Amino acid sequence: MAKHEDKHAYLTETPVPRLVCTLAVPTIISMLVTGIYNSADTYFVGRISTQATAAVGLVFSVMAIIQALGFFCGQGSANYLARLLGAGKRQEASEVAVMGFAMALVIGLLVATVGNWQAERLADWIGATSSARADTVAYMRIILMGAPLMTCQFVINNQLRFQGSALYAMIGLMCGAVINIALDPILMFGFHMGIRGAAIATVSGQAISFLALFIGSRMGSNIRLSIRNLKPNPGYIASISANGFPSLMRQGMAAVSTLLLNNAARTYGGDAAIAGMSIVSRILMLLMSALVGFGQGYQPVCSYNYGAGLYARVKEGYRFCVKYGTIILAVFAAGCLLFAEPVVGWFRDDPEVIAVGSTALRWQAAALPLMATSILTNMMLQATGKSLKSSITSSARNGIFFIPLILILPRIFGLPGVEMTQAWADVLTFFLAVPLAYSELKKMKG
Repeated sequence: MAKHEDKHAYLTETPVPRLVCTLAVPTIISMLVTGIYNSADTYFVGRISTQATAAVGLVFSVMAIIQALGFFCGQGSANYLARLLGAGKRQEASEVAVMGFAMALVIGLLVATVGNWQAERLADWIGATSSARADTVAYMRIILMGAPLMTCQFVINNQLRFQGSALYAMIGLMCGAVINIALDPILMFGFHMGIRGAAIATVSGQAISFLALFIGSRMGSNIRLSIRNLKPNPGYIASISANGFPSLMRQGMAAVSTLLLNNAARTYGGDAAIAGMSIVSRILMLLMSALVGFGQGYQPVCSYNYGAGLYARVKEGYRFCVKYGTIILAVFAAGCLLFAEPVVGWFRDDPEVIAVGSTALRWQAAALPLMATSILTNMMLQATGKSLKSSITSSARNGIFFIPLILILPRIFGLPGVEMTQAWADVLTFFLAVPLAYSELKKMKG
């Protein structure tokens, strides 16, 4: 019991800036490593052809759907169990943890089965051109087989973070990342497996991450995932769903936006435009990983202290993260504006791909610093259980604003409209997030 009390004191009494940074450092490292290994396939596949690069970009929308479902169960159960732990209800938190894992496993198995059954149709649906279709189907079938591993590892990763065990979460993700990066060139070029080798490397990395995270969940004072705690309580399912819905909206809209973006790029620029835009998406994901890791270091502080009624700590952490998150992204934005061409060219040395990608990257860099406020506001609202407001902010960037813009701007400006859409969506999301954050923070007294 002393360990549980020590963790409670640690999360509620440690100075907020130090606590956030302590929890954020391993999370930032794990997110950066994850961003690197998510970009590894794009880099190595870029050595094959523009069509193969386009195929990986197309399948990214499918992976985004799987991630959305994993975050739905993972963030939903982790947010809930952190507030239960903050209120001293450990047994209920254990039952919620197992329920979140079970939901992710069932969903992952369904995605793997249905996705492979309809793989040919799915390739057409996500925007594959005739020249990239074979590579898209080959890569996607293998990725879909790893869906249960992906959804379940997101659950354990989030649950570890929200218990203040970010180090275990970091180690688990890093193990998978190292395996993926190491296997990519070996399988693709050493064993001449091409794009299938990249997919196998990705799934192998996910399997290793899952095993490492599962082992980590059974160490220290972390909640153990035990079938004995599996209780199909409708109340748990409803609470997990409500808490996870903002993540589902955020990640799900990311999948929809990627799908629409790829289709618009195909219409106005073909495989080169798809490849260029997918490279920019991977670059942005890598840049944003530091901010997301910073925010994920704040989330357990936010949810735990909110559950304990320590609202001043919640607000202090939010202000601290927004301030330094904006500074970090401003530095990244300056680098992207200055070095857009060589950065894109590092992934694929094709003049058409570089032309599209560098323009899109500069547009994105112009709006990049504003994303600190938008993303951290969403994380704060979700961690405090404000499902409606969190759902609005999470769906704004890739849904409420992006979808109308991607349907309108390319029709007016052609390919430049595709390149500028995400930047304008980010600007509008910022102006939505500010009043939502202010209205909620104002309610927290003390």
